[in-house]
Amino acid sequence: MAGSARRRGIVAEINVTPLVDIMLVLLVIFMLTAHLIAKQAIEVELPRASPSTTTIAVTLSRDGALYLNSVPVTPDALRSAVKEAVAKDPKTQAIIVGDKAVSHGRVVWVLDTIKSLGITSFAIQIDPAEMVSPGGT
Repeated sequence: MAGSARRRGIVAEINVTPLVDIMLVLLVIFMLTAHLIAKQAIEVELPRASPSTTTIAVTLSRDGALYLNSVPVTPDALRSAVKEAVAKDPKTQAIIVGDKAVSHGRVVWVLDTIKSLGITSFAIQIDPAEMVSPGGT
């Protein structure tokens, strides 16, 4: 027996055939189930945004300052700038950015102001990483 072990020698190679077999089986399983996973999504036709629409950004900082497109403004200057933007493009959109320390009433005031001046399409920018449920959990 000892002589037969010497004739064969030590196996110094790794047999990759089982690894390739396992990878091919996993590939086949993935290919067969991929279409099932993709079909679970709800198919909708998304509207196209026109690239010529004017967008303004209104920011409320923690210290109460008001900014329009990153430029500090007063409430009166905000009103006149929004009026001017709506006069140039009736489909003007607004993005409202407010620090989380800003009072709810101040954000509502900005929303009311821009809506009363003719902006009907607006968004409130948030940080989804810091979203908290209404119950606080």
